[in-house]
Amino acid sequence: MLPANLWLNSMTTLIESAKSIQQFEAGSLRDRLSNLEKVFETTDKQTSQTLVSTQNITASLLESAFVLKEVAGQINVIVHAVGILIALPHILKEGERVESLSLGAGNTGKAFDLETNWRVAEFKFIRWRGGSEAIRQNSIFKDFYGLAEAETTKERYLYVAGLTYPLKFFTGGRAFHSVMSRNNKLWSGFQERYGDRFTKVREYYEYRKSLVQIVDILEVVPELAELFK
Repeated sequence: MLPANLWLNSMTTLIESAKSIQQFEAGSLRDRLSNLEKVFETTDKQTSQTLVSTQNITASLLESAFVLKEVAGQINVIVHAVGILIALPHILKEGERVESLSLGAGNTGKAFDLETNWRVAEFKFIRWRGGSEAIRQNSIFKDFYGLAEAETTKERYLYVAGLTYPLKFFTGGRAFHSVMSRNNKLWSGFQERYGDRFTKVREYYEYRKSLVQIVDILEVVPELAELFK
């Protein structure tokens, strides 16, 4: 645990950074950036230097953004970990025991977020927006694929926050190469196993959907349903 003075300093830095970013946004980041694009059009060296100053665009502002970006990465890990832990009492059956948990980010050396004597499971606490969301789709496919291809006799679960957008993706026509384009290891493994048998996500999903139960965690855990309204 951090000493009290260091903890207070960290909190002060975080609060000041948040205020700095809030002031820069001026209510709407989209509108602010759109305005800046117009303001800086046709500017020369001297004018741009003046505008940077008058618009309060400083290295300190950039530092504030870096501070919040670092914290945001940690928050994502906390969301994942706390979400799983809150869900456990709701999903575990009588006689079911936790054998392994993977609560952190990245490669923890564990195959699944949760493994019990009865099931293996992955969790995705994603607030879907309904756009292309390619990165989120790539991530959820990786979890589905890992569950579907696992050498286990246990039940397989993929817990998601709402079924609409995940199922729209799994039954859609996105190409496999696109889904795995940023994960060479996953793509190589898939090609080694299936070759050119599947070209679209929906084709593979139809083939493997009976193995993996995709469950809306919001219907299972009332506390989470309130948060995702």
